Amino acid sequence: METACYLVLTTFDNVDTAQHFAQQLVENKLAACVNILPQVRSIYRWQDNIESSNEVQLQIKTNLRSLHPLQCYFKQHHPYDCPEFIALPIEQGASDYLKWLNDSLQ
Repeated sequence: METACYLVLTTFDNVDTAQHFAQQLVENKLAACVNILPQVRSIYRWQDNIESSNEVQLQIKTNLRSLHPLQCYFKQHHPYDCPEFIALPIEQGASDYLKWLNDSLQ
């Protein structure tokens, strides 16, 4: 049975940590696929200061059933005090890809 699919965004401070985290998500069937974008520049406010840093972005493909367990995994394993966890619904996509995504998480 197919369920709604999501793209979750997060960042890390280095590629090794990001790669390990991504590997664990796929192994634990919290994500069907994770893309690692090795360098993004982030400018943000943290503890009332403007910060700027190089980060690694993960694009995590998951579904509604896995979304809450994924967020719990973030709270336990993500190294940031307040990690980015933005879940965007995938409103359209190739039906065979979305079926594969859901099948990968069972």
